[in-house]
Amino acid sequence: PHSADVEAGRLRLFAKATGETRPEYCDEAAARAAGHPSLPAPPTFAACLYLDVAHPFAWYHELGIDLARVLHGAQSFRYFAPVHAGDRLTFASRIGNVFRKKSGALTFIVRDVEVTNQAGLRVAEMRSTIVVRGD
Repeated sequence: PHSADVEAGRLRLFAKATGETRPEYCDEAAARAAGHPSLPAPPTFAACLYLDVAHPFAWYHELGIDLARVLHGAQSFRYFAPVHAGDRLTFASRIGNVFRKKSGALTFIVRDVEVTNQAGLRVAEMRSTIVVRGD
């Protein structure tokens, strides 16, 4: 597991980059007026923090996977509680499933990530599927 802080400046940049125009995602006063304790995190922001480590793809190497053979297959999110500027998120990942298709030519690896906040409350689950092409 690793942890990362949810910073207001990064939330504003992410909102701008994704085209989010609602004022509560950029302005503290608007966020509070909308009932938030601080700027809320846009829905997929947690995925950015999950990858914000020195070597985000080290686990491929640990499993003997050649990154040049990897395709992104799918991504999904489930949310349980809001995330706001000032929160500290912890990401714990595990391999949830591995299966093959096309007579073994394609290997699918499903990675599940549980996201909790500083109070230990589960705020999200992320699931990604990568496809590894065979020789």
